[in-house]
Amino acid sequence: MRKIVHISDIHFGSEDQGVVERLVEKIIELEPHLIVVSGDLTQRARKSQFEQAREFLNRLPQPQVVVPGNHDVPLYNAFDRFVHPLDKYKKFVSDDLEPFFQDDEMAVIGVNTARSLTIKGGRISAEQVAKIRMQMSTVSDELLKVVVTHHPFDVPDGRDEDDIVARAKEAMPLIAESGADVFLAGHLHISHIGQSARRYKLDDGYSALIIQAGTAASVRERGEENSFNLLEFERPFLTVRRFQCSIPSAGFHLAADERFTQSEHGWSRM
Repeated sequence: MRKIVHISDIHFGSEDQGVVERLVEKIIELEPHLIVVSGDLTQRARKSQFEQAREFLNRLPQPQVVVPGNHDVPLYNAFDRFVHPLDKYKKFVSDDLEPFFQDDEMAVIGVNTARSLTIKGGRISAEQVAKIRMQMSTVSDELLKVVVTHHPFDVPDGRDEDDIVARAKEAMPLIAESGADVFLAGHLHISHIGQSARRYKLDDGYSALIIQAGTAASVRERGEENSFNLLEFERPFLTVRRFQCSIPSAGFHLAADERFTQSEHGWSRM
């Protein structure tokens, strides 16, 4: 069995430090095989905030797959935003904006969807899709294939569909064709599990899981407590557990879990 901790939108600079401490404790307790961070490590991409993010990541187990979010691009410094958009991220977090991890049970591909030209939105390019397909083609279909972005490929009912990563309609069929099983994202500060077949009508009817994590530690909650996900995978089963924190002194507790089973047509709830 493989365990993936999926955290997102920590937003150092607007974080609850008590929640951060409880988050670190809980993740270490869970002993994951991999930690995925789907962007927005900082609130305003300042040096001090990236230093906090680096210290936080150093306290967590390895290996880690981390991608930037739109808040990790400077907002108010126009020169840095357009000329050096992710220089501080590269210095303090990683110079690899699209990391790749593989072991004998899973392959995880990180994709940078943050862009200088948008304040909030994100985009996936044709070149990035081609890279995903190339990487996926080298991976056995026996492995769980995971794609990590900051901006999601799906949103809950009633949410602004402009929050979906740009070019998703063009990208999803090509990525799904290459065998992607799970898409992990953040951005909305809301936990959500969707299935690609509901939004994207693919020719073969295949359905990948689209999983969003809430904000792990920001005080900028949007109707949901601070939370993160734990994915437990043992083919053909996948369990997604959501841990939430109401108050720092109480720590993170299990709030929900959903179980799925995989067939040749994708995932279905158990």
